[in-house]
Amino acid sequence: MSTIDTSPKRTKIRKNKKTMTLLDYILLAVLLVLALLIVIPFWNVIMISFSTPKEYADNPLMMLPANPTLENYKALFADGSILTGYWNTFKLLIIGLPLSLFLTITMAYALSRNKFPGKKLIFMLVLFTMIFNGGIVPLYLIMKALHLTGTLWSVILAGSFSAFNMILMMNYFQGLPESLMESARLDGAGEWKILFSVVLPLAAPIIATITLFYGVAIWNSWYDAMIFLRKADQLPLQNVLRTIIVESQTNASNASSVDAAGKSNFSTGMKMAAVFVSMVPIMCFFPMLQKHFAKGVLTGAIKT
Repeated sequence: MSTIDTSPKRTKIRKNKKTMTLLDYILLAVLLVLALLIVIPFWNVIMISFSTPKEYADNPLMMLPANPTLENYKALFADGSILTGYWNTFKLLIIGLPLSLFLTITMAYALSRNKFPGKKLIFMLVLFTMIFNGGIVPLYLIMKALHLTGTLWSVILAGSFSAFNMILMMNYFQGLPESLMESARLDGAGEWKILFSVVLPLAAPIIATITLFYGVAIWNSWYDAMIFLRKADQLPLQNVLRTIIVESQTNASNASSVDAAGKSNFSTGMKMAAVFVSMVPIMCFFPMLQKHFAKGVLTGAIKT
């Protein structure tokens, strides 16, 4: 005689098994279409960077070049400006990212403590800067008075702090149990000890989120460098990329041009190669912090 398996494990599996409804299929189709709208242009940029001028002229929306070539990348790296831009951007990240995190974490922790003197006034002043700011002229005059114009320090300090990121981190710190800090104080720990030994180990999601925000902002920044820097060998990657794009747009033909030596130079292919080269490092950096990103934004955006 056959028996029916009614074990709790089998029952739980059956309860968790969900059949797809018509609405689920519609949502899946919509998401697939949206994903294709994002992936196809990105893929097209990569393929154009490996294509020849003739192939691009025949089919600008190509998905796979018939005769892939590396000439666009060779021309892009020929003068070394991209490598110089990479090095300058890495210097901005190495110095600017730790500085931004230090300023944001320390100020967010101080303003998250209820007994911090002048907390409301300082918070209102920080909030005020999100709505109004002095503009680029006062900032330039300050950098000039400090003799920082023409140096990377002007770019680093100009973007070293974000009020929005600080508020996110402050809200996250406020959500941590106050009893943990009180216990550490009873054990004789000071505020610096509490911050680095108690608070920061519990704040990995928001730290990862803010690190991603600052990292992407530094990587994509170009305006401050355009204002404060004058030498070509000091420009970060995005300014070098901007120069390449502007020069390519001034050509009479968007498909190809001929340089002084008579060598064919595919300006659109170089432009797409520059876009792809500038995106690769940040695309590799994002997956390492992705698992903390959603949790950090959600928790930091909700004041508890």
